[in-house]
Amino acid sequence: MTDKNTYRIVKKPTEAEYREKGSKFTAYVFPCEQAQDAKEIIEHLWKKNPGAVHVCFAWRFGKRNFEDRFSDDGEPAGSAGKPIFGQIISFDLTNILIAVVRYYGGTNLGVGGLMQAYKSVAKSALEKSEIQTLEICTYYSVNFQFAQTGEIMHIIQKRNTKIVRQNFTDTGAIIDIACPVQHAELFEKDIQSLPSITFTITGSD
Repeated sequence: MTDKNTYRIVKKPTEAEYREKGSKFTAYVFPCEQAQDAKEIIEHLWKKNPGAVHVCFAWRFGKRNFEDRFSDDGEPAGSAGKPIFGQIISFDLTNILIAVVRYYGGTNLGVGGLMQAYKSVAKSALEKSEIQTLEICTYYSVNFQFAQTGEIMHIIQKRNTKIVRQNFTDTGAIIDIACPVQHAELFEKDIQSLPSITFTITGSD
């Protein structure tokens, strides 16, 4: 499990297939950050699979405050969306959509069989995924003089921060920085110890 200062994402789409008594289940994993994009992906899957009987799904967005949703899409209550979502939780992931396309094979699987099918195919797709752990950050804009460049770069390296953007002026520079939240307080103290430097917090994850 990640700690409160990090989060885990999948880096690229993957898919997996599961068959049971003639029914075919195909799970699609997508990196995704908002509901509108997820809905468009699900709509595309319907168009791509006109013979499917269900497209069940689950998603989670956010880094500390999560937006979660899952859907059985007409399958018996609790038999599809929840098992898919359970795999998102099991793999400790966010900013992700998992959609499972089902083609009916003529034999009813029952709630237990459906739960196993949706869980298994979602798990198989996630096991193929490349997972990345990232740090939750606070974002700063720092204004300094050219003569202070060396000191600023030392602080950036020491506190494991990253330069997101930089803009040079006639007398100095303004840089936008992403600082891991666990280093933010010390980063601010380091910056405040230098003369003639100003910074503003521009956002946080």
